[in-house]
Amino acid sequence: MSIYERELKGVLQGNKKVLENMIKSCDGNIKKIFGKTCEKPFIVIRAAGSFGIDLVAVREDFSFPIEVKASVDDVFHFSDDPRLTEQVEALRKECSNAGVIPIYAFRLKRMRGDPWRIFTLNVDNIKGRIKLFYERLPKLEKTASGNYVMRWEHGMPLHRFIEYLC
Repeated sequence: MSIYERELKGVLQGNKKVLENMIKSCDGNIKKIFGKTCEKPFIVIRAAGSFGIDLVAVREDFSFPIEVKASVDDVFHFSDDPRLTEQVEALRKECSNAGVIPIYAFRLKRMRGDPWRIFTLNVDNIKGRIKLFYERLPKLEKTASGNYVMRWEHGMPLHRFIEYLC
């Protein structure tokens, strides 16, 4: 498990030590929002295998398969590895069949403040209360040549994601 997967896992589980380390450079309001995960934590399980899911976060009201990506560049190109594009399509199909929201968590390295941005894929069969949440999440973009890309600046900050969920 990468250090970034461990960091996100700790944040979603409400691990105070992980939270303290990550939010050192955040303002007071953002620190308060991150602290909400201590009150309403997720169970976060490492997903082994090559399906393209790193973590699964589960709570009474929400559950998400999560793929974690990290880069020093603020744009993550899935076209850099053809296998990544195959994984995106497989995850999109599986989540559409199950009516589940897939989460892509993009960690910008060497970033102060909230370094995480959250994205999802365009999937079908999202119903009920979670559909309202799904509609607010930024979707992975596609380039003119049809390749997936994540632009960090277009993502939802992790603290906003947590604010919606907690």
